[in-house]
Amino acid sequence: MPRLRFALLLILPAALLSCARESDQFKPHIIITSPEGGAVSANKSFTLKGYVLDDKAVALLKVQGEKVPIKAGSKIAPFSYQTSIKGDTTTLSLLALDSSGNKTTLELPLRVDNTPPVIRVTKFERDNKIIRVSGVVTDNTSVAQVSVDGSVLNITPGNSTEFYAETTGTYADIEAKDGAGNVAQLRAR
Repeated sequence: MPRLRFALLLILPAALLSCARESDQFKPHIIITSPEGGAVSANKSFTLKGYVLDDKAVALLKVQGEKVPIKAGSKIAPFSYQTSIKGDTTTLSLLALDSSGNKTTLELPLRVDNTPPVIRVTKFERDNKIIRVSGVVTDNTSVAQVSVDGSVLNITPGNSTEFYAETTGTYADIEAKDGAGNVAQLRAR
């Protein structure tokens, strides 16, 4: 019996170690949703928006060394941070920490964008009171939205975006907005 006890004493710690929890190797991810494409409007004041994602729990987010309010303990922590740019460019430093102590840093370059998108109508047809208009919107950063007569069109954001719309009336008011919030307008006749 003493040998059996001794053998159990040797096996028990090894068995308990095999039940130990896995270590957390997943680092939190920082996702920026706004400003799109790293461009901000000419007023140089803007809200940085996004979220931090972790498989266990997000513990902390800092921007430029300043703690940003988040819902700590959640797997997805949305955030919003009001800031401004001095000059025409800057780089924001973000740091995210999870509940296991894993950290991620992100250097986010930003620039002031004063250039509105360019709207080019490629086709304009009138059939009684129905107007069909198509074209291309281009931008130096990213086209974020195109609308015709106030109706937002389904587009794929990018530097160049094609659009098509049908409306009624005598003309079509086209509006395009880029990721920095610059707006261009064109009345197609």
